[in-house]
Amino acid sequence: MSKVVEAAVAALDPKAKGFDGTAKFVIEGEGAVYIDASGARAADDAADVTLTASRETFEGLLSGDVNPTMAFMTGKLKVDGSMPTAMKLGALLG
Repeated sequence: MSKVVEAAVAALDPKAKGFDGTAKFVIEGEGAVYIDASGARAADDAADVTLTASRETFEGLLSGDVNPTMAFMTGKLKVDGSMPTAMKLGALLG
């Protein structure tokens, strides 16, 4: 598991507990982070929504420097699957 994925799991796990649905962040060239009601973990399981971004964009989302909606609108964040679940995930990051 890459250091980027490890850091993402550590940052997202406390926020993700009780998340309603399943989501996966694919960090290009690094791996994937899976989120469900039990928290976040490194996994590439099937999910309600898959979000794909570069390492730089993903780190910006985590730090709050990148707005999820703007990243999506400018093509830096790709969303595949349930848009309502993606919106819940955006609220979790904010």
